Amino acid sequence: MKKHIISTDKAPAAIGIYSQAVAVNGGTTVYLSGQIPLIPETMEIVEGGIEEQIHQVFKNLKALCEASKGNLSDIVKLNIFLTDLSNFATLNEIMETYFSEPYPARAAIGVKELPKGVGVEMDGVMVISSDSYSF
Repeated sequence: MKKHIISTDKAPAAIGIYSQAVAVNGGTTVYLSGQIPLIPETMEIVEGGIEEQIHQVFKNLKALCEASKGNLSDIVKLNIFLTDLSNFATLNEIMETYFSEPYPARAAIGVKELPKGVGVEMDGVMVISSDSYSF
């Protein structure tokens, strides 16, 4: 197995001992690390409520997908962590503006807390055409 580390300044820098994304199998499978609503340029949490946080997380995931030569529609599995599951309907409404059918497989999990006190975190697995990579 070959492993290629993906890094971009268009998504928040890693704030721990992990890579932003890792491509394997010649670059066709890309594992996207968890994204919280940090603004990449400032590394500050986006201002506003859960709606703004969800939008920022999708923007961060989109940046990682693009740095990996893909896009959000290439995500095959999306994991979503919410500190308040009453935001589930809001999440669905916002997600619909970033994805179209066929939707990725997904899990939405309620958790007690997330890094930096945010209300949402997402990670995913993306599969892209082997023509897009030369790793």
